[in-house]
Amino acid sequence: MTASLLLAWRHPRAEGAEGRCIGRTDLPVDRRRAKRLAHRIRAAARRRGLPRIVVTSPLQRSVVVGRILARWGWVHRLDVALGELDFGRWDGLRWNDVPRAEFDAWCAAFGSHAPGGGESVDALLLRVRAFDPGSARILVTHGGWLSAAAWLQHGSGAPLSDRWPPAPKHATCNEVPLPWPLR
Repeated sequence: MTASLLLAWRHPRAEGAEGRCIGRTDLPVDRRRAKRLAHRIRAAARRRGLPRIVVTSPLQRSVVVGRILARWGWVHRLDVALGELDFGRWDGLRWNDVPRAEFDAWCAAFGSHAPGGGESVDALLLRVRAFDPGSARILVTHGGWLSAAAWLQHGSGAPLSDRWPPAPKHATCNEVPLPWPLR
């Protein structure tokens, strides 16, 4: 893969997500927020002379933005590799309802433990590292994916819960240089 820079945007804030573990839970977003983000993406692509191609997660909080861009003549592709961490049986629960012992077990083995029986952070890191955007330079994805991308850029060693990068704010742009550094 030749060196390139991706503009990876976090989706708009999902409705009904406050205080909940929503990894793969498919919550809606406010259409106005999605359209505002699409406008910002379009403007950023124009400024940088990027192709009008967007790749999104198939979850509606990302895909809605891609569909708006598609109505404006963009190519919109879905890629499951951009999905959020799968929290298994925790997905959709209020964080306060996740059993404390299970949460502590995840924090103690942050990389290898699959929270709620879903996907481990190590598996997420492999998925992010393997992602190939093709000719696209613009993504709409999730906080966990973006935190994993930040870890691949700046982290070292096994991921630890207390050193894991925080998720970026909703509807913000994050520059992701490819290829990933060798570690």
